Amino acid sequence: MPHTDTTAPAAVPAVAPSTAPTAGRSAIFRIGIALLEVDLEVHRTVEVPAEVTLAVLHQVIQEAMGWESSHLHKFTINDTCYGIPDPDWDPAWDLGDRTHDEQAVTLAQLFQVGQEADYVYDFGDNWHHTLTVTALTTAEPAVRYPRCIDGRGACPPEDVGGTPGYAAFLDALADPDHPEHTDRVQWWGSDQYDPHHFDLDATNTALLTL
Repeated sequence: MPHTDTTAPAAVPAVAPSTAPTAGRSAIFRIGIALLEVDLEVHRTVEVPAEVTLAVLHQVIQEAMGWESSHLHKFTINDTCYGIPDPDWDPAWDLGDRTHDEQAVTLAQLFQVGQEADYVYDFGDNWHHTLTVTALTTAEPAVRYPRCIDGRGACPPEDVGGTPGYAAFLDALADPDHPEHTDRVQWWGSDQYDPHHFDLDATNTALLTL
């Protein structure tokens, strides 16, 4: 495992007294996930237990969005970076502005209603997401968490070249006369791709693996 930063970040109150969950029932954060800088809307709304770590939230985002968890990522919350710390890779480590261990902090320590965070996946393609905590609820009986309750738009393909590459991919795939159409079809494996597609049931099936 990568080096673990044992410096605990300052805790952020997770629950205001007036919105505290009912005794004996777990607190659940409702979080909106929006992919930025794409022409077609891509978003998900997930519900995640407050006691899970930021590392688990990363996995939730990957499964809910449809990414493949094959690249590096990071969260930025209140100007603090969280991820998988590696002093041999992170140039800011010796300056004290290092990446904090996402496995060492829970959502309850960092989030409250109205909290926003930045999540970047794949430092090459540089997919930016905004996370927004929209509600604090209590767990419903017989409901399995985390779960996705809403969404729109398909996840872009991995390694497509970021937002400009994604736009070029859609243009070429949709036009048989496009000079890159054949290459894009061969790369994707098909000429079928629906950027508007979202399957809530399939997304929640994927979340069952967490």
